[in-house]
Amino acid sequence: MKCLVFSVLLSIAHLGWADQPSLIIIIDDLGYELDAGQRAVALPGKINLAVLPHTPNGPEIARLGMAAGKEIMLHAPMTSLRKLPPGKGVLTPFMREEELRRTLARCLDSTPGVRGVNNHMGSLLTRRREPMAWVMEELASRGLYYVDSRTISKSVAGTVAEERGVPNLSRNVFLDHEINATAIHYRFKEALAIADRRGMAVAIGHPHDVTLDYLRRQLPRLERKGYQLKLVSEVLAPQLAQYQRKPKPRPKPLPQVVAVTAAD
Repeated sequence: MKCLVFSVLLSIAHLGWADQPSLIIIIDDLGYELDAGQRAVALPGKINLAVLPHTPNGPEIARLGMAAGKEIMLHAPMTSLRKLPPGKGVLTPFMREEELRRTLARCLDSTPGVRGVNNHMGSLLTRRREPMAWVMEELASRGLYYVDSRTISKSVAGTVAEERGVPNLSRNVFLDHEINATAIHYRFKEALAIADRRGMAVAIGHPHDVTLDYLRRQLPRLERKGYQLKLVSEVLAPQLAQYQRKPKPRPKPLPQVVAVTAAD
């Protein structure tokens, strides 16, 4: 009888936990400053770290993050309408499919433990269906997810991801578009309000001192307030499981080579 009561209580507790609103926090732009990366890794709880490719400290930050139980994402540079320099490994709408996928593959291979991708800048590329389809096809071939940073409202990235069967989420809030504690506080409250309404919210921040200081203080209080931090892969677990069960596409057969003799 005691065992039965205990099991029921566990079930009730589990159901209550499952009904808690979820907050997904992604820290972008990691890879250049090791100290900032270490501070992001040290944030309490389940945090997603988006690492820029081909950066001096990106691989080290990714390895530290994995060891600390964080989730590692590639923060893929993409061209923007503002013509700002996105960094090494940039994906552009002027690339052919082979070049774009090769560039993305090298970025992914440079990032230890990568589970998915979000875009760095990208207000130009994420408006273009064809190159975003190539991005999604490369991710699908590797079983990776995509998070649309939504640097522009006309982004088609999420739509194309759905069409290609790539598990995906979209950003709801930028925490530190204004880099001051008051603005960050209001944006954080906005993310929680969205989580209350929808059951989940995706918030993106950057490794600014003021952002990391604010999160270090606030994150331990979330559970007491009835929220749970989540890794992107946890939220997308059902879709990722289906992904893994799908048969891998067969490689295209190589053209036959016909021997040519001197007589030919």
